[in-house]
Amino acid sequence: MKQPCVIFDMDGVICHTNPHHAKAFEAFFDNYQIPHSKQEFEEHMYGKHNGYIMTYFFKRSIAGEELRKLEDEKESMFREVYKNKVETIPHYLKFLEELKSHHFKTAVATSAPRANLDLIIGNLKIGDKMDSMMASEDVSAHKPNPEVYLKSAECVGVDPSDCVVFEDSFSGVTAAINAGMKVVGVLSSHTKEELPPCDFYINDYSEINAAKILELLND
Repeated sequence: MKQPCVIFDMDGVICHTNPHHAKAFEAFFDNYQIPHSKQEFEEHMYGKHNGYIMTYFFKRSIAGEELRKLEDEKESMFREVYKNKVETIPHYLKFLEELKSHHFKTAVATSAPRANLDLIIGNLKIGDKMDSMMASEDVSAHKPNPEVYLKSAECVGVDPSDCVVFEDSFSGVTAAINAGMKVVGVLSSHTKEELPPCDFYINDYSEINAAKILELLND
């Protein structure tokens, strides 16, 4: 059999960070007197890249140096909120250990900046279990564009058709489908009905195992 690979998004997939991102964005937007609502966060924040989020909420194009400055400000607020609260979605570490014991390739592909990736992966001490780790700085086009998933597969040395992606957002699931990969929807932030159709769904990692991954790839 060809080499199987599992690629994880990070926010809402490895860790349930969205409530902490929401807190950071609330404080950030309040600083700039930008109106925001819970519904807008659900529709225009979760799973989105900061360039999109800033442009939507500021109601004008935010790019280049201004985006870098605002992104650094907001993400540093998130890291301060979250740094002592890093924990995985239940049973994730056990599932990751099982994948590695069965010689799966594993990767992280996130729209978050590298500093967030380093914080979370470093706190969980799982960097040595990942064959590739890509953040927003590693791509030119963000989800739903499939670039981060295609680059991850290329980096690991596997065909996209041999990859299963774990995603929790509409744009992320769409990116994985656009990459020609199987998708497991993690229902941490959205319901099944709010996501594009996935090949399988979980609430946490007690509901999946290595055998199920192989089954999905063989379908």
